[in-house]
Amino acid sequence: MIGGVSAIAAGVAGATTLGAVHPRAQIFGPTVCRTSRPEKLALTFDDGPNPAITPQLLDLLTKHNAKATFFLVGKYARESRTLAKEIAQRGHLLGNHTDTHPNLIFCGPERSHNELLRCSESLAEITGEKPRWFRPPFGFRSPWLGGIAQGQDLRLAMWTLLPGDWRVVSRDWLIGRMNPIAEHARKKLPLGTGYGGGLTGDIVCLHDGDYARPNADRLHTLKALEHWLPRWRDLGLEFVTIDESQ
Repeated sequence: MIGGVSAIAAGVAGATTLGAVHPRAQIFGPTVCRTSRPEKLALTFDDGPNPAITPQLLDLLTKHNAKATFFLVGKYARESRTLAKEIAQRGHLLGNHTDTHPNLIFCGPERSHNELLRCSESLAEITGEKPRWFRPPFGFRSPWLGGIAQGQDLRLAMWTLLPGDWRVVSRDWLIGRMNPIAEHARKKLPLGTGYGGGLTGDIVCLHDGDYARPNADRLHTLKALEHWLPRWRDLGLEFVTIDESQ
């Protein structure tokens, strides 16, 4: 009997861990983690705005007529108000990435609520529009996070591909890690073989900033996108915001 209880406890712990960290888990509330059609590619950028890279990234996206979603950290948005506003003015979507980028697994309901609220209030004050989407730092969710986000009219956005560009890596390494997007486009997956069944497309999670420090070097992300944006376009992919992805 003790062994049975232990097994149940282990199973509950495992399910809780999966719900907290897996990008496509729905245990702690609904999330969007893929686009509605295979030709739709949602580019998303976390941890900005970053004066060292975000302006160059905006120019690159404009060059390729690509729209994206930027999940901004509230404190950095306040430090770079003009840049945060420019992202929106260029037609990109702004999302909530908390105010200070804590690991929300270790935050209680009150702090979690305040982290989301403070970021949303800052973005609304800067741009005149309240964000509609939220991405938790590190992708980690707590059992109460879904309810808090819903109470603030925020939908959770995760991803299908996390290439790992927050690391100090080479351009070529990152280009290789982003290749699955091209492979999915080339294969033109038939009905029922997409993520979770059905016919769906990718949401890629990249980083234009670093939550731990301002003016981070994200040149490898920029260079990898210089390689991939025209190639993805040639494969028939359409660059969409999270709003447009569904």
